[in-house]
Amino acid sequence: MPLLVTPEVAIDFLGHEEARVLSTPHMIAYMEWASRNTIKHLLDENEDSVGTTVNIRHLGATPVGMSVTFTATVLEVVDRRIVFRVEARDEKELVGEGTHERFVINIPKFIARLAAKRT
Repeated sequence: MPLLVTPEVAIDFLGHEEARVLSTPHMIAYMEWASRNTIKHLLDENEDSVGTTVNIRHLGATPVGMSVTFTATVLEVVDRRIVFRVEARDEKELVGEGTHERFVINIPKFIARLAAKRT
């Protein structure tokens, strides 16, 4: 799952345009999407997955204009809990790694629980 680093996903707290790099929250979000996409085709139409745990290290800076590829590999499945090894690599090096846990949910039941929580 590739991402071109643009100003929309780059951190700008350093105050210099040439210092803008992929932000950690965006890197983690794309790791979560890569994990979800890895298993989505295996789930029933009324199922999806939600993230429950993130353990990530941001190892290197990726500047605006460079691409990052995100991968997720299933490490463990226990009932509806799935643990992934996730990585982010830019055009030069590994820039992020860690584990991510997702839980398979039944969408109609999930919606019903949310509705009950709102009342």
